[in-house]
Amino acid sequence: MTTTSPAAGSGTTGDGAPFLSVRDLRVHFSTEDGVVRAVDGLSFDVRRGRTLGIVGESGSGKSVATQAVLGLHDPARTTVSGTIDLDGQELITAGERALERLRGDKVAMIFQDPLTALSPYHTIGRQIGESFRKHRVASRREARDRAVEMLGKVGIPHPRLRVDDYPHQFSGGMRQRVMIAMALVCDPDLLIADEPTTALDVTVQAQILDLLLDLQREFGSAIIMITHDLGVVSRVSDDLVVMYAGRAVERGTVREVLRAPRHPYTWGLLTSMPRLRGDVGQDLVPIAGTPPSLLAPPPGCPFEPRCAFSTEVTGDVSCATDRPALSGTRDAACHLDPEQKRALFTERIQPRLR
Repeated sequence: MTTTSPAAGSGTTGDGAPFLSVRDLRVHFSTEDGVVRAVDGLSFDVRRGRTLGIVGESGSGKSVATQAVLGLHDPARTTVSGTIDLDGQELITAGERALERLRGDKVAMIFQDPLTALSPYHTIGRQIGESFRKHRVASRREARDRAVEMLGKVGIPHPRLRVDDYPHQFSGGMRQRVMIAMALVCDPDLLIADEPTTALDVTVQAQILDLLLDLQREFGSAIIMITHDLGVVSRVSDDLVVMYAGRAVERGTVREVLRAPRHPYTWGLLTSMPRLRGDVGQDLVPIAGTPPSLLAPPPGCPFEPRCAFSTEVTGDVSCATDRPALSGTRDAACHLDPEQKRALFTERIQPRLR
């Protein structure tokens, strides 16, 4: 059974065609040990003014998929197939020169670690202005003024003084704000945020997330939020894709997925999170086992070796050998029938979430 449907996708709420449409995306890396199927048949949509959250454990393919949108993979070692349609332009077959024109202009990315993403040898103002001058006809003074403007927009105090500072002179939260300023300097239509609040304390995390929402309202950008934190996506995302072993296993609006999840992996993610109103003495329930090797993924459901509910499946299908399908805008790739899913969630999972 296949996982891809011509109509598959998320972020379908709203009018008009999606700004970004990804269909049957596959990203395979050649290694000495074999081919790593890092992304293996992923489909989703993102619309202007909406935020798509992509969640999953480390190694599930979240960052690899979005880096393919920007064409950041080494073509000598990577095979990328499927379709990536950005506002009517196909990106997988686009040349490097065309992609360079898009990066930082129509599409921008906030990387996970601003300390390594920012050059220690150049001032913040120069790094922000460099992207602006590359994509706009602007003098050095105009680029500097734009950098000052953007630093002010992202909440850097005294931007005219700080524009000449170096990255090491900023705190972690301020460096992340600088990365956001750099990503937004050319008013991109699509912003990809890769774990933008990792390693930040909760107060700064909230400030960064509020900042992204405020800037989205101002610029009308589409946002892809990559994270392992369901708390983050519940705060900022409109739509949600849950990834596991290079594939989407569940998708829908954030409200649908978090209130009535349909996949055992999503159940595991929810029950493994600490809860503010829960019993402080109650142990967290981690997902047993480890993700499968992407060198030799299982032929059936990739979550089957870790799933506590695979024995509940009835009928002619086998979780070990038959890959469950994912189709439509609200679905989960699971062989359990809808009534079983509702009953299992209500009886066994929901009580743990209270």
